[in-house]
Amino acid sequence: MRAEVLIVGGGMVGATLAALLGEAGVAVTVLDARPAPLPQEGVVGMPPGRRVSAVTPVSQRLLSGLGAWETIVARRATPYTGMGVWDAQGSGEIAFEAGQAGVPLLGHIVENDVILAALEARLAALPGVTQRFGAVIEGYQEGTDGPLLSLAGGETLSAPLVVAADGARSRLRELAGISAEPRDTGQVAVVTTVRTALPHGGVARQVFLPTGPLAFLPLTLEGEPHYCSIVWSTSPEEAERLVGLPRTALGEALEAAFEGRLGRVEAIDGALSVPLVQRHAERYVRPGLALIGDAAHSIHPLAGQGVNLGLMDAAVLAEELLEARRRGIIPGNERILERYARRRRGDNAAMLALMDGFRLLFGATHPALTLARNLGLSGVDRAMPIKRLLMRQAIGERGRLPLSCR
Repeated sequence: MRAEVLIVGGGMVGATLAALLGEAGVAVTVLDARPAPLPQEGVVGMPPGRRVSAVTPVSQRLLSGLGAWETIVARRATPYTGMGVWDAQGSGEIAFEAGQAGVPLLGHIVENDVILAALEARLAALPGVTQRFGAVIEGYQEGTDGPLLSLAGGETLSAPLVVAADGARSRLRELAGISAEPRDTGQVAVVTTVRTALPHGGVARQVFLPTGPLAFLPLTLEGEPHYCSIVWSTSPEEAERLVGLPRTALGEALEAAFEGRLGRVEAIDGALSVPLVQRHAERYVRPGLALIGDAAHSIHPLAGQGVNLGLMDAAVLAEELLEARRRGIIPGNERILERYARRRRGDNAAMLALMDGFRLLFGATHPALTLARNLGLSGVDRAMPIKRLLMRQAIGERGRLPLSCR
């Protein structure tokens, strides 16, 4: 069966789009450069992955509707009901609690591989979805019946719509000639997993250091609330030093930078570094082609919103495509794709600008700016209406789930 939609990239965002379309009976082929799917065995007793996502309640509802969330929770997901943010260069501090926003929780911290494995299991159960692994894209050209993709090995595939979901360094975006100039943030993210002497209490914590933010994101392993996933955005020089430290010294460095708020810190894994580069594609669509997720926009991990923005891209694109299908319009129709782009570009651009502003503000060392942000944090902490507004942003209420995906 010829695919109606080819999705290049089988990560969390691409797999979500495939599931949304596949459940509606659309013939979808997912082309993934990875050699094989993730193992479907449970994660009990296994160390956590170093890459995690903060899944908002809105994204949770999307994954629940796809039948993936039950599998995710059965494997490993840690709910968090509070957030704490403070400035290491002063006394400014703000704390959020789910009850203040009238919700039971603010989100879940979930390992990326846990999310993806659950989505891959769902795709395997959909008869209209084909997953092809080891599929490397080498060429792209526009055709009369849709784009043509050339694969390594000489095979050519085509479909009315091709979707680029192949990440921040999207090969398909590059082949299609869509610019997404990188903006170097001057920071590198250091990620690892730690065990803390004090329980995390279901609170996600972040301290702004002179070189960048350090986040302790709560993890619960085998019932023990003493683990955290670390995302430390810092200078390239400091990142290189941290990655080279033995585990004992790494734990000590994290404990000191975190001001000992969770007691002794023990690194249970080595550190991995990831350069932080923001990108925003000059356009999200062209005839027969759409960009979603990091292929369209990559964001600083400051607020943990990257995957949630991508999941909303998938949900909105699916809604537009399914409505077009109901009306007998082919998936690659330019007007349909432009509707998707208009609905998503504004929200994504606003979040990119917001994260850039926060990064610059908290990276500034001028005494006046330090005082202003400390007063600002303390003022917001006392102003409940503003706190509620910020919490609604944090739990993803700006990205309301499209009607067809609720």
